[in-house]
Amino acid sequence: MNFTLTPAAEKFIRRMIRFNGGAGSGFRLAVSAGGCSGLAAQFDVEAAPRSGDAVFGYGDIKFFLPAESRLLLDGVTIDFAETAVQSGLVFHDPKTPNCGCKSTEGAAPAGGAHVH
Repeated sequence: MNFTLTPAAEKFIRRMIRFNGGAGSGFRLAVSAGGCSGLAAQFDVEAAPRSGDAVFGYGDIKFFLPAESRLLLDGVTIDFAETAVQSGLVFHDPKTPNCGCKSTEGAAPAGGAHVH
């Protein structure tokens, strides 16, 4: 499995972990098919992975990913966008047409570093 984080997404995720969990916590990202970008997601900071989650490391960031998320995130770029009216993760999936919308629940794409 391979996905990319933009610097903005990485900064957002690091802040979430720092303010909501602290050392040892991970970023749980549950992605499902849906939304106008092709992906919808929910995320949270958790102390440990849930049953069925796989743990992926990106530097010192731990991602807790359910099985469906691992499949859907393959090849996707995750970005963070902030506008005057909303902010959230944005997923850019080259396999899905892009309608230009964002999910404030934590879904979105862009470019940066690879997580394997």
